[in-house]
Amino acid sequence: MVRVSSRIGYGFVCVCAMALGGCSDFVKKADFDTAITELRNNDQRQQQEIDAIKQEMQQRFAKYDAAIAEMQGRIRVDTIALFDTDKADLRDQDKALLDDYAKVLKEHHSNALVTVEGFTDPSGSAGHNYRLGMRRAEAVRNYLVQTGGLADSQVRAVSYGQAKNRQVVAGAYGEKGLPNRRVALVVDFNGNAESAPAASNTGNSSG
Repeated sequence: MVRVSSRIGYGFVCVCAMALGGCSDFVKKADFDTAITELRNNDQRQQQEIDAIKQEMQQRFAKYDAAIAEMQGRIRVDTIALFDTDKADLRDQDKALLDDYAKVLKEHHSNALVTVEGFTDPSGSAGHNYRLGMRRAEAVRNYLVQTGGLADSQVRAVSYGQAKNRQVVAGAYGEKGLPNRRVALVVDFNGNAESAPAASNTGNSSG
């Protein structure tokens, strides 16, 4: 959920800065109250929008094996596409979900920023798995843009490779590690996506 207190605090700092920098007069109480009310209203409107889109995604994706979670100003859809070992080709059974996902975004929030996160299982070197995770993320990103119709500037790809704290089945690879070889999607309603991790050293093997 969006943190109202943090945004109100930011608004307070801005109001005080204007007062100190512009003139020696104090900010009028009415102006301060108006600024605080506007911040609260913006938070409420955004939260209502997030709740509505989350509900729609839950209804549309009920037939898919995808977990939906709400974070601070974001909605995350995990395990949205799975991959064979050392592959980055989209499976036909995952394309229907991606089609529905793109449709929801276009209908409800065409300006939201979408981050496509690519993951691997723990087999192989960190460098190879970073690059493999990026190829998987880019495969989904390209599908959302080229087939789903989302704006090129709206969707970006990042790789978390074999990040241990993000594995669905800890330490699993091969047939049991399929849930780890995945892509997740994060919709950011604040326009501030999480930073992409730095590239790892080069390596070989698969993940």
